[in-house]
Amino acid sequence: MSETNKQQALFEILLRLGDNSLVIGHRLSEWCSKGPILEEDLALANIALDCIGQARLLLTYAGETEGKGRSEDDLAYGRLSADYRNALLAEQPNGDFGVTIARQLYYTVFADLCYSALRQSTDAQLAGIAAKAHKEIQYHLRHCTEWTLRLGDGTEESHRRMQKGIDELWMYTGDLFASTEADAQLVAAGIIPDIASLHGPWKKQLESILSQATLTLPPDSWMQKGSREGVHTEALSYLLGEMQTLTRAYPGVNW
Repeated sequence: MSETNKQQALFEILLRLGDNSLVIGHRLSEWCSKGPILEEDLALANIALDCIGQARLLLTYAGETEGKGRSEDDLAYGRLSADYRNALLAEQPNGDFGVTIARQLYYTVFADLCYSALRQSTDAQLAGIAAKAHKEIQYHLRHCTEWTLRLGDGTEESHRRMQKGIDELWMYTGDLFASTEADAQLVAAGIIPDIASLHGPWKKQLESILSQATLTLPPDSWMQKGSREGVHTEALSYLLGEMQTLTRAYPGVNW
């Protein structure tokens, strides 16, 4: 792989990782002041801050890798939806609390496996970011696992809502494992893990958690896809419309 192609491939994967963290962090921030209890309100806000912190590191590195002078803010607030590379799952609306926990569980089990592997990246800067992020993700995984057990094995109503979230979001999970030819080149260079190879461990871990929660994983079926090519659901446009309001209204504004 030429150095130019390697830099472009690395830029794309950093965008995907950074956009995942940014978008799901924004979704979780929407729960601020609306949590079911005060303690949970604070927990979701803190997880959102962790995700946005991860996005800052990854998008800053993406801008450096691209070499066009774009900052983390430029990449976060200056792109259209077709330029985002986040997984379709991350952009799905919060729904009720059961839907949010289902989304968190699907995403966080994946992130735990992905960032654990990225700690061994031959790219020292990416490995360093992954090591820091993985410590936070382990807490996030414990949080959503405990809620899955509580809701799934709770009342008839909480079980129904949690299973509904698991079922509704299942079609978006295949997109988490989408990869491109450029990814294969990064895998060969030891920069990223083979994302597709994470699917087996991801599903096995989910089945274990859901079984304990008296919930069931939906059967394999058709999956939504397209995020690697910039094809997103309508939900991302509304999310970006809110997230980018200030920078669109006041270009160049600083906090």
